[in-house]
Amino acid sequence: MDRPIIFSAPMVRALLAGRKTQTRRVINPQPIWEPEVVAGPTFGAGWSWGGYARWADPVRFGAEIAKDQRFSVGDRLYVREHWRSTPAYDDLAPSEMGGDEPVLYIADDATMNWGEADGDRRGRHRQGRHMPRWASRLTLIVEDVRCQPLQAISRGDAIAEGLTLASKAIEEFWRWPEPHHEHLWLSPPAAYRHLWNSLHGAGAWDANPWVAVVEFNVVKGNIDDREG
Repeated sequence: MDRPIIFSAPMVRALLAGRKTQTRRVINPQPIWEPEVVAGPTFGAGWSWGGYARWADPVRFGAEIAKDQRFSVGDRLYVREHWRSTPAYDDLAPSEMGGDEPVLYIADDATMNWGEADGDRRGRHRQGRHMPRWASRLTLIVEDVRCQPLQAISRGDAIAEGLTLASKAIEEFWRWPEPHHEHLWLSPPAAYRHLWNSLHGAGAWDANPWVAVVEFNVVKGNIDDREG
């Protein structure tokens, strides 16, 4: 299935650079730990979700609820990001555009349909959620979907979220792209904790919500330029 997905400018740059191949999205509604669960014989505490899925093992439970997430293996996700057109189109809604309008991608100032006559005349800032499908320049092919508590993220998974290696002179130090690049961490999961709190608010990491982990292959091109 084809679906849109929104990313911030730093994450778009990570996608373009080939560093980001995973994203995590909070599951809603959240699974609930039940102090006593009955499924045939009583087997003690377990997780329940949606009023029917009940498992004692969090790993098996995560595999079960992954079946009901909005992302599935094989899905094609077209990336929406912050953008502009020229001032001539400032009063035109994205839904009224035909697909030939000039587009400037705020993440890196790349352009599409931008002629010499347009020069450096930049129109108003438009949010990613308003980017039309035809203007998307990145397509993500979903390769795996799993569900787990946020804090279960591994070192490799944290790196796949878009981290950069800042230094290996004495020890490894990891950092995020701007605006977080002034901070360094010894542990990739610790760096991801900082990013998560910056996006979701103080204490968001400590809440340890269940998340859907989406792994993907990045294709640099519009979704409708691809076959299949």
